[in-house]
Amino acid sequence: MHSYRTLDDVTVEYFAQHPEEIESYLNERFAEYAVDGDAAALLAALRVIARVKGISSLAEAIGMTRQGLQKALLAKGNPRLDTINAIMRAMGYQLLPHRIENSAV
Repeated sequence: MHSYRTLDDVTVEYFAQHPEEIESYLNERFAEYAVDGDAAALLAALRVIARVKGISSLAEAIGMTRQGLQKALLAKGNPRLDTINAIMRAMGYQLLPHRIENSAV
């Protein structure tokens, strides 16, 4: 019987071996979210990096249970902004505004 790995498993392994690429990956995912509003894709990316960084240690750092953090990062999860901010800070990042070029407003 074959043991197959999921795409998430492969991605987690890749970023564990190439942590210098995490920032670019997160920047791309947030930029895509800003355009298409696909929250499930953004949460999937955060879930992958949370696994790389260690779900239990991240949960402890932000004062959540491991299960609470996993639930927040599910595709159908709906975490509050302060939860996303706490997750990002625990991973060593911050949310910053980025001006949209050629914005009419």
